[in-house]
Amino acid sequence: MQTLPKLPLGDAVEALVDWLEDYFGWLLDGVSAGLKFLVDGFQDLLLLIPAPIFIVLAAIAVYFLTRRDSKIAVLTAIGLLLIWDLALWNLAMLTFALVISATLLALAIAIPLGILAATNDHLNAVLRVGLDFMQTMPSFVYLIPAVIFFGLGNVPGIIATVVFAMPPAMRLTNLGIRQIPTDLIEVADAFGTTPWQKLIKVQLPVALPTIMAGVNQCIMLALSMTVIASMIGAAGLGLEVLKGIQRVDIGGGFEAGLAIVIIAIILDRVTQNILPNKTSP
Repeated sequence: MQTLPKLPLGDAVEALVDWLEDYFGWLLDGVSAGLKFLVDGFQDLLLLIPAPIFIVLAAIAVYFLTRRDSKIAVLTAIGLLLIWDLALWNLAMLTFALVISATLLALAIAIPLGILAATNDHLNAVLRVGLDFMQTMPSFVYLIPAVIFFGLGNVPGIIATVVFAMPPAMRLTNLGIRQIPTDLIEVADAFGTTPWQKLIKVQLPVALPTIMAGVNQCIMLALSMTVIASMIGAAGLGLEVLKGIQRVDIGGGFEAGLAIVIIAIILDRVTQNILPNKTSP
């Protein structure tokens, strides 16, 4: 038997949501339309190229991006050929479009905030609390506000993915800049560089390997979120995995899951080998 009065948290949240929709519904609609245009544009661009040509171009691009690593290029071609052979090409391109969109948005927010946190201890303390909260929150919880404000479909899936994938990129950008040797900063100051010149010509180049590790983790988290986001209507390979679970279709779910793993391995190998003097673990 409950002895204390129940706090009206649920009613307060509903009132807040209603207020936001009344006064900022136009902004939410604009964000939704912009994200839908972005995903559709990436998907149309990817599907515009026939699959065989895309596979060849992807293998060539990976070969040069990874500093002429032929093994990764060949494995990329084999993996994409397998996805095409499993008749999952269109779904894979949609998943790829969702991951690209979410990753770009996450990095556009995370990297500037990471740079600001590295130069401002007060902001760093505030962001650290927020990042701890975000990284300890169960991933399914991110779906609730996304559904409340954006309904069902690809757009709320992107929103949830962006929030889920941001923390590593923000943390590692902050860490990379803070770990720059003080003598380099002193030399830059001695030559009279402005804060912007110091950031562009000294701090970012030196911190780039650490920042790229954050980019890698951001992409991996975005891909891992594709299956969870399918629960709120995000399409692509993740939705096929969810259907396989719901229908106990082991074969279909395994094939879609394998395609996600292939895409993850390709993106992981590329981002880990894209910088010079950096070896894969």
